[in-house]
Amino acid sequence: MVILILFLLITSLGSVINASPLTACPYCGGFEVPYPLSTNDNCGDKRYKIYCNNHTLKFLSPTGTFYNILKIDQNANKLIIKPPTIHKNTCYSSDLFNGGLVLDENLPFNISTLNTVMLLNCSSNILQSPLNCSSNSICRQFEEKVEEGKACMNTLCCHYLKDSAMNSHKIRLRVGSCTAYTCLVNFKPGDPFETWSYGIELQWVSPY
Repeated sequence: MVILILFLLITSLGSVINASPLTACPYCGGFEVPYPLSTNDNCGDKRYKIYCNNHTLKFLSPTGTFYNILKIDQNANKLIIKPPTIHKNTCYSSDLFNGGLVLDENLPFNISTLNTVMLLNCSSNILQSPLNCSSNSICRQFEEKVEEGKACMNTLCCHYLKDSAMNSHKIRLRVGSCTAYTCLVNFKPGDPFETWSYGIELQWVSPY
């Protein structure tokens, strides 16, 4: 009899656990926060931690840099963060001294293959890598036409598509290599400058 009661209790408990809804987090500002993204301990999945600071959604890198979240696509398991600020008159990105954008490889986020990265104020060592550092590189347009990029003019710059052959958890910066960067999402060669979409697209592995 005791065994039967225990069996029924365990079965009931299992049913309750399995029936528990996957709780989405509250809105942050005007942003919906879909599951599995989590802004607090009572919603979402803790492995998918993001932050709601002053009604603004932010993504935190393990090096301590916050990046504003510009867009979330729940159906594609993707979000877009704002590239770091390039400090005026220095051509230094705001995350330079944290090594650029660095993701925790033990968490379910990575940098998608739809990002075109522009590296700015680079040393000549960069020429040893398979990047487009020619006078036709799109980074030249960025330097000439965007106020943020003007501090980087007359320095070496390059661009590349962050494809699967490259590290999917870093956009590396350091003094002595490249000191600034920005990024475009879904850029296609020949796209007019006016249509460029600035951002860094991250994707996450589904928890299911």
